[in-house]
Amino acid sequence: MTKHQKRLSVPKSWPVERKTETFTVKAGAGPHGEEGVPLVVLLRDVLGYVDSKKEARYALSEDAILVNGEPINDEKRPIGIFDIVAFPGREEYFRVFPDEGGRLALTEIDEDAAGSRLGKIEGKQQVPGGDTQLTLHDGTNVLVEDGSEYETTDSIVVDNDDKSIVAHFPFEEGALVTAVRGNHGGKIGEIDAIDITPGSGPNTVGVSTDDDGFETIQEYIVVIDENFTGDDE
Repeated sequence: MTKHQKRLSVPKSWPVERKTETFTVKAGAGPHGEEGVPLVVLLRDVLGYVDSKKEARYALSEDAILVNGEPINDEKRPIGIFDIVAFPGREEYFRVFPDEGGRLALTEIDEDAAGSRLGKIEGKQQVPGGDTQLTLHDGTNVLVEDGSEYETTDSIVVDNDDKSIVAHFPFEEGALVTAVRGNHGGKIGEIDAIDITPGSGPNTVGVSTDDDGFETIQEYIVVIDENFTGDDE
């Protein structure tokens, strides 16, 4: 397996210029799969806080950077949609959120909002002992005693300290959503209709927006809350 990552072949969601240089940093193992952006790319190419991997390693060694409330010591740690990146010493807090086109961007939020993160439920199963395990979009798991109220495609808000669920947003008509991939990535609106496709084809979702509306496949839609649109006032 190659240790290098060509800029031209990175996922469309990565916030990097593709034609300035040949290579960029390859993401390490961790959440978000291939869509995850190495932390150093955000620090260097987006925020401009470091000029090199060496500077990034130094900052991380000082526990100066938290991701979802945890200090990170690996500059290649994958960062993805809805992660919380915090710089307590600078009193700066960001949520990873798609901009128009689906490219990942950093939305500045306040310290209170940085105490929890949004997760889309993509799997649900009962585990030994009777608890229910909810698998989120980034591959992390949350255990609940009673999973009957949660469905795949719903969203939850998880506290970064004790990992408890502090809010639950069902996937249903009228729900506030964002598209995280596809031609409509970054657009926000309310679900108008959910069309179930017979057979193996993907379900589609109609979304109304302030200016018009759009339709996309269900996989690309995530239920959010007003606090996750960047208007944290």
